[in-house]
Amino acid sequence: MRRLRTAAAAALLATALVTLTAGPAPAAAHPPHRPAPKAPAEFVALQDVAPTIRQEIRYHTPHNFVGEPIDGYREPLCIVTEDTAEALAKAQRSLLKRGYTLKVYDCYRPQRAVDHFVRWAEDLDDQKMKAEFYPRVEKNRLFADGYIAEKSGHSRGSTVDLTLVKLPAAPTRPYVPGEPLKPCYAPKDQRFPDNSVDTGTGFDCFDTLAHTDDPRVTGTQRANRQLLKTTLERQGFTNLPEEWWHFTHKPETFPDTYFDFPVSRRSLAPHHH
Repeated sequence: MRRLRTAAAAALLATALVTLTAGPAPAAAHPPHRPAPKAPAEFVALQDVAPTIRQEIRYHTPHNFVGEPIDGYREPLCIVTEDTAEALAKAQRSLLKRGYTLKVYDCYRPQRAVDHFVRWAEDLDDQKMKAEFYPRVEKNRLFADGYIAEKSGHSRGSTVDLTLVKLPAAPTRPYVPGEPLKPCYAPKDQRFPDNSVDTGTGFDCFDTLAHTDDPRVTGTQRANRQLLKTTLERQGFTNLPEEWWHFTHKPETFPDTYFDFPVSRRSLAPHHH
């Protein structure tokens, strides 16, 4: 037994000598830290310019056509170029006099979020949100029909998705993942509740009924779309004919640049905090 302990001690001593001779183990290699990209100084948080505009940033939540929060949306925050924010503030002042407020669903959208949409669209097995957002469109048609693309004007900072809310308005209840889904073109009292006015479809409805001037949309629904459109057009916005909620302020501050900074206060220049 003593001989075994002696042998064990000798082995430990030998190991210690080897360790001392070899010196300390090399430090594990760490990848270089890459700071998140920052927004140019021309970008602002909309609430700093037009604090009364409501914000319901859908891609920060799981209530969207993907069914999960989207890459790059670190905060439920509307970021746009400063001239876009000022134009929205003017439109808001006009609408408040008539008893309405604007509500934005999406503003600046980083390229990483668009890439997330593309990956989702290529996964034909993931159709968990189909019953609400694209009931009448096959998922393998989303690229061909123009609902999903590899670039988005939102990434340039002058495009917003928005609607009207009649004042006073109760808040919209939160979406509960897994709850039964209703078609986005169903009557307003049947689809997911939204405190916005009735425009004939919900936001991000992949359906021809969402075309701004679709002839099937009549009466109050058409009047609501036209009020939104004419109010924004007076402030230099152009509507995308396929989406009643989609508007771009012209001329764009960055007409050819697709940004990828995260949607976060930390992305903005310090003087805009």
